Amino acid sequence: MNKIVVLASGIILFSTGLVFAQQAPPQESIQSTAVQPVDVGNKICPVSGRPIGVMGPGVQEEYKGKIYTLCCGGCIGIFESDPERYSKIADDEVRGQQ
Repeated sequence: MNKIVVLASGIILFSTGLVFAQQAPPQESIQSTAVQPVDVGNKICPVSGRPIGVMGPGVQEEYKGKIYTLCCGGCIGIFESDPERYSKIADDEVRGQQ
């Protein structure tokens, strides 16, 4: 009788361990699969038309999963007022470089 109780207890503990082993992965794994924005690589500010670097290192603005570089912080508000227009200018500039 004692052997049956010990065997049954072992089966229960083993199956419980399998349930815990099949739990979802930690949040870190889920977050690492998130899509990261892609740097467009524009060399000309789509707002001012100046080369990146003449006003300092430039600033980055993200729009629709892409990172656009602007010549200075003063261009951020203008870019944000019509991001579709300015992102197209930068995308066209980069396509022309290829």
